[in-house]
Amino acid sequence: MSFDAVTAAATDRRSGPRRRDRHGRGLRSSLIPMHLPGFHTRREVFDQVAADAAADLLERFPRRLQHLRVLVEDVPPADPAPWEGRTASLGRSLPGTRETPPRAVLHRLPIQTRCSDRDHLELLIRQVLSEQVGSLLGMAAEDVDPDAWGD
Repeated sequence: MSFDAVTAAATDRRSGPRRRDRHGRGLRSSLIPMHLPGFHTRREVFDQVAADAAADLLERFPRRLQHLRVLVEDVPPADPAPWEGRTASLGRSLPGTRETPPRAVLHRLPIQTRCSDRDHLELLIRQVLSEQVGSLLGMAAEDVDPDAWGD
């Protein structure tokens, strides 16, 4: 049997979801029920918080942000622009063109490493998003979302 045939046979066996009916007890289910916080991954929690923050801003500025796209990237690009400095950026904004709508990009891992709990994560996402939207609209970040900045 050739090497290709062995690897093909191994991949055929592993394709599809792994479900086992061990000892006739039925299919296995997830270990954590859906209503518990551990069921959702950190990525899913981050995406949901970012979507909620973007929806709040869209309610605040419906006409000015109707074409805005909020994107989530894991990490900032490895080759930052010369004006971006050497620190890890938490987000960036890209103005719209004829072909692309304006975009606000959030960098997930740098934001998550700075947060200790979900409340702090929500606050930091709102602050970063208000900074990016403020730069797109030509406004101060405190004017975009005053509740995110507090006193």
